Amino acid sequence: MLPWFQDCFPLYLAPMAGVTDTVFRRLAKEYGADVMVTEFVSAEGIFRRNERTLEYLEFEEAERPVGVQLFGADPEHLGEAARMVVDWKQPDFIDLNFGCPVNKVVSKNGGSSLLRDCPLLEKIARAVVRASPVPVTAKIRIGWSGETVNAPQTARILEDAGIAAVAVHGRTKEQGYSGMADWDVIAQTAAAVRIPVIGNGDLASARDVAARMNSGVRGVMLGRAAMSAPWIFAEIKHFLATGELLPPPLLAAQWAHIRRHCELHVARRGDEAGAMHSMRSRLMAYSRGMPDAKALRARFSHVGTLAELDDIAAENLARTAETALATATAG
Repeated sequence: MLPWFQDCFPLYLAPMAGVTDTVFRRLAKEYGADVMVTEFVSAEGIFRRNERTLEYLEFEEAERPVGVQLFGADPEHLGEAARMVVDWKQPDFIDLNFGCPVNKVVSKNGGSSLLRDCPLLEKIARAVVRASPVPVTAKIRIGWSGETVNAPQTARILEDAGIAAVAVHGRTKEQGYSGMADWDVIAQTAAAVRIPVIGNGDLASARDVAARMNSGVRGVMLGRAAMSAPWIFAEIKHFLATGELLPPPLLAAQWAHIRRHCELHVARRGDEAGAMHSMRSRLMAYSRGMPDAKALRARFSHVGTLAELDDIAAENLARTAETALATATAG
């Protein structure tokens, strides 16, 4: 068994392309995330030693346990890519992406496309398990469409192939990220196999996680909620331990986190303008729930330096304080 299931209910940070790089993963770890998975990496890119692809494999020791997530459709190449990754980077596990709904991945018979081709999915799983010196896990969706929901059967195939744990996103490929996650199917999948099942989908608060612990899952995976509020991991752990809901961080603390994220990203890139440009979408996510979010998004769309970010933060904090004072005075 994977050791992180032995003495806790692990909280995974979901792999998200363009979001969960090594900087974000380190921050999530500090807030209490237990298990990290890299952004998905093309097995073909690894197999061909593509320089840009190899950058996605980078991680720090502080992130462990961490897995490298691979996608592709060629069993032999995926097996060799897994062996190469373990040899180069020594991750704690390899994760197989059978859930990505993005058309550019699906059109190449990768990601969730394999939910329609279970024989090939099984070949890939067996090839990677055979080649990898470390445990192999997988992430799936509940099916390709509402008419072809097959997560319990797929999980059994993966278990028989030697997969050590399965994360299940409670939507179909056709749903993408719309509609509601089907936790009944996730529960059915957990009941269908002996290996740990990690539940994923519509987990936006500590209460959501607590409510889903009776579904039979052995852990949960958080994606979009963590993207805009990575402190959700601390909130979940506190609630599960005490039954008490932590308030969100004060606005000043949120800005301090945002500043640190940007600083770390700039330091890693070594190019402030380029780093801040690439952080704009991350800043948009952080704006959710902040005062004057619409105005912040307009400013974030043009931010190019840490000094500009500091000005935006100072103005937002001052305006929020003025509003609070006016409200208290009027009351």
